[in-house]
Amino acid sequence: MTQIPLAPKPPGLILAVDQPQRRVEQLRVFMHRLTVQAEIGLYAREKGRRQPLILSVEAEIDPQRVSEPDQTVNYEHFAAKARALADAGHVDLVETFAERYADLLLDHPRVRRVTVRVEKPEALGADADVGVEVTLAKV
Repeated sequence: MTQIPLAPKPPGLILAVDQPQRRVEQLRVFMHRLTVQAEIGLYAREKGRRQPLILSVEAEIDPQRVSEPDQTVNYEHFAAKARALADAGHVDLVETFAERYADLLLDHPRVRRVTVRVEKPEALGADADVGVEVTLAKV
C-alpha cells in the first residue's frame, strides 16, 4: 500500500492540536433567540392561547477537543426540547418553563451545566424586554 504524504503545513501555522501542553479549559455550545409559541401565563387572558417565548441556551459540555459529532451536542437537540416543552401544555410561570427546559437539556449525557434564558416579549408590550434566566448543573 502506497502512502500519500500529507501536505506540509504553511510556515508559521501551528495548530493547537499539535501543542500537547494546551488543553480545552471550557467548551460551550449555544443557541440564541429561538422563538417558540407556548401557552404560558397566570392571567385569564393568557389561558387557552399561545404567545411567543424567545429562548437562549448556553450549555457547558465536557471540555475536550471535538472532532466527531458524538463528542458534542447538536443544536437541534436544544430546539427539539424547546418545541416539545412548548407543546406539552399550559405553564403558569416563565420561571417554571425555564427550569423545566434546563432540566430537559441536562438529561443529555454531555451537558454538565446549562443556562437558559426565556424572554416573554408580550408581557409588557414594547415597554421593556422581560424574562427569566436560570442556571442548573449536574451534581
